[in-house]
Amino acid sequence: MSIRLGYDLTIEQTQKLVMTPELIQAIQILQFNTQELDSYVQEQLLTNPVLEQGAASASESQDAQDNSGSTAESSIEQSGSEPDIDWKEYLKERQYDDISYRQWEYKDPEEKENSYEQYTTADVTLPEHLMFQLQFATLKKGCRNVGRYIIESLDENGYMTLTTEEISKAMNAPLHKVEEVLDIIHTFDPSGVGARDLKECLMIQLDQKGLLDEAYEKVLGEHLEDLAANRLGAISKCMGITVKEVQEMADMIKSLEPKPGRQFASQTDTRYIVPDVLVERVDDEYLITVNDSSTPRLMVSSYYEKLLNEAEKDSNLSKYLTDRLNSAMWLIKSIDQRKQTIYNVVEAVVKYQKDFFDKGSKYLKTLTLKQIAEEVGIHESTVSRSINGKYLQSPMGVFEIKYFFSGGVAGGQSGEGISSKSIKSFIKEIVDGEDPKSPYSDQDMVNMLKEKGIDISRRTVAKYRDEMQILSSSKRRRY
Repeated sequence: MSIRLGYDLTIEQTQKLVMTPELIQAIQILQFNTQELDSYVQEQLLTNPVLEQGAASASESQDAQDNSGSTAESSIEQSGSEPDIDWKEYLKERQYDDISYRQWEYKDPEEKENSYEQYTTADVTLPEHLMFQLQFATLKKGCRNVGRYIIESLDENGYMTLTTEEISKAMNAPLHKVEEVLDIIHTFDPSGVGARDLKECLMIQLDQKGLLDEAYEKVLGEHLEDLAANRLGAISKCMGITVKEVQEMADMIKSLEPKPGRQFASQTDTRYIVPDVLVERVDDEYLITVNDSSTPRLMVSSYYEKLLNEAEKDSNLSKYLTDRLNSAMWLIKSIDQRKQTIYNVVEAVVKYQKDFFDKGSKYLKTLTLKQIAEEVGIHESTVSRSINGKYLQSPMGVFEIKYFFSGGVAGGQSGEGISSKSIKSFIKEIVDGEDPKSPYSDQDMVNMLKEKGIDISRRTVAKYRDEMQILSSSKRRRY
């Protein structure tokens, strides 16, 4: 047997996907939510002089976008790469107003137009609220500085983060002065602010209500863990009072606020949600609209028609304008394609989860990316990008689109899977309707869910109950 060694030149034809810059841009645009897309478009308006923000109405802008999209799309389908367009003819057909001939309008600088955009709400933070009360407190100047230091050292829940000794050393003030200022802060609103721990926070609130006595002090000082575990019988036996009296004290303590500062605005940036898709019910059907109101409508500036005529004499200018025009048209088409893809995906989701939109969260079904991908005729990764970080506004509320994709268990009369979120809704309904003196155990819930056609284990019920922060039956029991 012989082996032939040598070099040969062969021609081989293969197919492979090349990630061009345009394709990468289209993928990025699909993944953007409404706010990210708006920021990206604003950046492109600054970097590409050919792009212009349209001021036409929504219907006119949509027609213009459809025309431009169809032109670019047809070129891309033919060539398989960047569109090869006769820009001179294209711009003449569009017939935009030349921005160089727009009439300048005089506006009186002293004339002010009032609009709702000029007004904004200001949320009060905890330090601001306490500082306002501090300025009316009867304190000397040195003590007032100590008070400011204490307020600024509180955490977002209103608790002390420094000891009185540390504050005394930092402010170079006597320890008893720091204690006096802290006692005054304990009288501020919200009740319980400035406490060192949970026990002191609850005691301050009870004292301001005029309810603090030896019994409450003993319960909070010695039986706080038993109270949290609902071991009321042990507290009753130790204190020599009835279980009913302990239950009344427990109800009062549970009505107090363990985190006084959380009712105020956070000092971190507030993040607002802008729904990417709007779902409205019209009769028995659902109307889906992709929210592009915050994104500027783009078009190609007609000003560059004159430059194209001059570009015949300058090859560098011609190449630059052609690249910029191709980039602008690809951006417009990518945004239009993003809108269509999101619409198709959400339409399939709404169609599949129609029972949820009609009846509520208990009727949410299991749904996977693969199911929607097969329904729409796209890849699973495309579905993932089209729903990533995007929100849907519906008559049922605002939900992240990922909310409708969840696992679950087999069940239901139709044989379809039941979402874990639906099972949690059933569990919450069972807990809300139980007798507080004899709450349902996890096994009782398993049996009740089995009657509804949901077959799950006791361990799964306990897992879902913990995720919803619902206590066990022993801790939910009332005496």
